[in-house]
Amino acid sequence: MRTRVILLPICVLAALACASPGEARASSTEKAVPESARIATFAGGCFWCVESAFDGVDGVYSAVSGYTGGEKPNPTYQEVSSGGSGHVEAVQVRYDPAKLSYEDILHIFWRRIDPTDGGGQFADRGSQYQTYIFYHDEAQHAVAEESKQALAALGKFDKPIVVPIVPATEFHPAEEYHQDYHLKNAAHYKRYSYGSGRTPFLRRIWGEEAKGGSAQTTESELRSRLTPLQYQVTQEEGTERPFDNEYWDSKREGIYVDIVSGEPLFSSRDKFKSGTGWPSFTRPLVAANIVEKTDRKFGRTRVELRSARGESHLGHLFEDGPQPTGLRYCINSASLRFIPAEDLEAEGLMEYLASFED
Repeated sequence: MRTRVILLPICVLAALACASPGEARASSTEKAVPESARIATFAGGCFWCVESAFDGVDGVYSAVSGYTGGEKPNPTYQEVSSGGSGHVEAVQVRYDPAKLSYEDILHIFWRRIDPTDGGGQFADRGSQYQTYIFYHDEAQHAVAEESKQALAALGKFDKPIVVPIVPATEFHPAEEYHQDYHLKNAAHYKRYSYGSGRTPFLRRIWGEEAKGGSAQTTESELRSRLTPLQYQVTQEEGTERPFDNEYWDSKREGIYVDIVSGEPLFSSRDKFKSGTGWPSFTRPLVAANIVEKTDRKFGRTRVELRSARGESHLGHLFEDGPQPTGLRYCINSASLRFIPAEDLEAEGLMEYLASFED
């Protein structure tokens, strides 16, 4: 069982509910991959988070979550996560060497982990969550050693880089419900990634280079989890009807996050009644999560608002709001998801609780 029980007990509950130990292994291993494909194998703590970093990357054929490093054949999730099998959670990547070099693959991996932590990763502690680079030949070995030295030379970390570089051993694909977990259970995955400490750490160290989830979200995946209106607003710059949307007159205490990426955008404490029929705020909750763009459609110039990571169209910014800012962030309800103040801890957003504890 993962040691992050207090943070997100649903992680283990989902594992127990979705499959039994005898469930078939990853179907993604059955995808047709050219013989020219190269293999790279890494361990970086929770395999959901490492796998998601390679999703949608041009030149990556597949990224499969699994187990390696132990001697027991066909280990189960329960056996590995308990720490008793000798395996680590790992991800095996198959990629096109004509499009990506092994250095490119390592670049993605380094920006998904804390390479100074030898006891696990973030909320996941124990040998089963330690980091490793598993090389498949001496060429990979040499490149990995050089890449490790180059990472240390960047000066991003105030502690030594401790990721071992060792020969690859047999890789066992994990149960099917673990594959593409960041897509199948996107909301829970994002809450876990943030609440475990991984997302805040990566943002602090790498800024725009850090990936907050899947490398790219496909159109089909978005259409499957958004309503037609949500898709039209966030992806096609649509506008919902005033006075006929979910949050225009809501007075509940809590925060509003991007419906696509989950990044925090606005607080109910900054919401005001503008009379326009759309949710209006005097300022963003996290300024870095809002991007302003010039909008010259319809023969006039306006300031369009988008989310930084999700790139969702949110609405527009006007200079007719109340004090103290004099600004009106006019936002479509369809681009937002509301999280009540009492649910912030469960959603892994504890840092925003203090503003509601008067």
